[in-house]
Amino acid sequence: EHFIGMFNAGGEVFMGLVTGIVPTLVVLLTFTYAIMKFIGEERVNRAIQFASKYMLLRYTVMPILAVLILTNPMAYTFGRFLPEKQKPAFYDSAVSFVHPVTSLFPYANAGELFVYLGIANGIKEAGYSISELAVRYFLVGIVIILLRGIVTELITKYLAKRNDASVLEGGN
Repeated sequence: EHFIGMFNAGGEVFMGLVTGIVPTLVVLLTFTYAIMKFIGEERVNRAIQFASKYMLLRYTVMPILAVLILTNPMAYTFGRFLPEKQKPAFYDSAVSFVHPVTSLFPYANAGELFVYLGIANGIKEAGYSISELAVRYFLVGIVIILLRGIVTELITKYLAKRNDASVLEGGN
């Protein structure tokens, strides 16, 4: 009984997802791809290339668009628009945004949705608004990815410079 009960419980959870979050995820993903088609892939690429030139946009707009358009883990391929020295910082920003994005756009990282929903359920049971939590989580995520991108770019520059000096001095 308990063995089969475990599978029955799993089936109930699965049906809850199929009738709950899965249709929402499909509609959000379809909406995102439709917007891209309307705008045009070439225009989107040009916007990303423009954003890559400026640090503020490189570590806010680029990771946000990457995660929203390509979702996790394909979002990291937006790094192709950047020179090698900026790729580690972009990756750090993008990977740091795949959790906050689930609050407003759950399709972008559906595998981690349970983390946000666990927090949201606690907030809801405490009598607070989940909508406010979602917006705050998203906005704080943008601030964090900007800070992480800038700090990681500075660290990368420092280490590259140090490594070049070491190579010039005959070190490894």
